[in-house]
Amino acid sequence: MDVIGWLYHQVLDFFSLQPLLQLIANGDYRALLTVDGFGAAINPILPLLLVFELLRSVAAKTFKREHYQVPLLVMVLNRFIGAFVTIAVVGMCIGLFQRFAPFQAGLTWYGVLYGYVAWEFSHFVYHFFAHKVRLLWCLHSTHHAPVAMNMSVNYSHIFLEAAYADFVRTSICMVLGVSPPLLVLIMIIDGFWGSFIHVGEGVLKNGRLGVMNRIILTPSHHRVHHARNVVYMDTNFCNLLPIWDRVFGTYIEERDDVRIEYGITRPMKPYSVTDAYLGEFYLLGKDVWHAPGLRNKVMYLVMPPGWSHDGNHKTAKVAKEELARAERQPPGASHTIHGYHS
Repeated sequence: MDVIGWLYHQVLDFFSLQPLLQLIANGDYRALLTVDGFGAAINPILPLLLVFELLRSVAAKTFKREHYQVPLLVMVLNRFIGAFVTIAVVGMCIGLFQRFAPFQAGLTWYGVLYGYVAWEFSHFVYHFFAHKVRLLWCLHSTHHAPVAMNMSVNYSHIFLEAAYADFVRTSICMVLGVSPPLLVLIMIIDGFWGSFIHVGEGVLKNGRLGVMNRIILTPSHHRVHHARNVVYMDTNFCNLLPIWDRVFGTYIEERDDVRIEYGITRPMKPYSVTDAYLGEFYLLGKDVWHAPGLRNKVMYLVMPPGWSHDGNHKTAKVAKEELARAERQPPGASHTIHGYHS
């Protein structure tokens, strides 16, 4: 076995360099104007930004093993398990649902605008239910498990979440008339921005991006989304355009008086990939097993994280309502927010 050759191809694959090198070798730079060429040009930026972020943290002596170990090991695990899931699910959804669209939006400027609004809606639906249905939260929680925000968090996903996300987003976009070529272009743009907004404070201290913070979702907004602070929970579900967060009341900006705490609300085993990957499934299984009656067992699957049949825990919605009431109390009044569990 050519180990050096295998490692070489793994590096090229990680940095997404093969398509770009092929384009340079062909010398046909007009290909940059195509969807594939555009993707080849921007895809290497994010892995390089991750390496820069790592090196900068080492140079600044702020590197912590717990900030990177789980996301990067999850990435390695996913490369072995889920390499072809996205292609298979997207292709299946195009075949199943495109026929039901009343029209097709193509690669025009107005088509891109319409397609992106439709895509953001589909992303909002997937993301909202990933936080509001406990079984789906089990798929999504791996992404929220890291205790710091940095580019490695992009790789912290259980492989099954891609299948769920791609099924929901592609199905909705097909029914809404987003043509497959337009969908691919939007996925490239959205994938790039959705990865960039995970950039850490070591590279971009203030993630608000100036005036852009009022127009699009910035790293600051997404840091809020990853926070376990009660006030920030279940907000900013969109990726680039905050249209649907504003429509459905889930938009929030980072507060200067509330320092972000990353991770999920339950205690986790430090450095444990197993806990980050399967811990929520294990806890859900325990709750279902011990729940009295079939109805309660099913409710644990479909109700939000934190729901319990005996009321011993609280959902994020209940915790936020308690916090809002507490903040309206007169100065000096004591209050406690407790019992939240995910």
